[in-house]
Amino acid sequence: MEYRTIANAVTATLIEKKSEFIAHLFPVKTNDEAIACIENVKKDHRKAKHNVYAYIVRDQNISRYSDDGEPQGTAGVPVLDVLQKAQLTDICCVVTRYFGGILLGGGGLVRAYSGSTSLAVQESQIMIMRECVPMKITMDYSLYGKVSYVLPQYGVLQTSSDFENDVSISLLVQTDTVEKFSADLTDITNGQIKISTGEKTFADFSAIVKKI
Repeated sequence: MEYRTIANAVTATLIEKKSEFIAHLFPVKTNDEAIACIENVKKDHRKAKHNVYAYIVRDQNISRYSDDGEPQGTAGVPVLDVLQKAQLTDICCVVTRYFGGILLGGGGLVRAYSGSTSLAVQESQIMIMRECVPMKITMDYSLYGKVSYVLPQYGVLQTSSDFENDVSISLLVQTDTVEKFSADLTDITNGQIKISTGEKTFADFSAIVKKI
């Protein structure tokens, strides 16, 4: 199981015929968090003519948008479309428009709202979140080389290591590889390692994916 989101809030600005479009992109987890982000932007930009938004959250599978006074279909939908085409979720985008005195027309509005959103997406750090299982492996020093050789083959994330009487390494292992990974480690070490697992979670595997 996998989904894509962003690591941190990002802002990008586009000027179109003297109108300023400021796209605010936020990582969110719930509908309430998205609404809070929208309200905060509105509060910070009270003098703006429009604060258009769109958001997608995995919790309850929610996807919503608002044109905030712009002609129907020219604002919220283009913003949402950019987020969907980027395959992002757990994300909220609010585009603030300061009117520059020149009417843009329907096509111009679509280009401006989608364009500013695209700029924000391009500036963001995309995280590829995959379902994984925390694992702790404890072994004798003599086995560490064999185990280290196997790790890259499974695209695991090493979160910590401890070199004392024995070697202990903590990993995040993608769920669909856990069984084979454990079997391979047991095989190459003749069962002379200790493996403990935790509860399933999600973690950012983008660094691993980019290497493949």
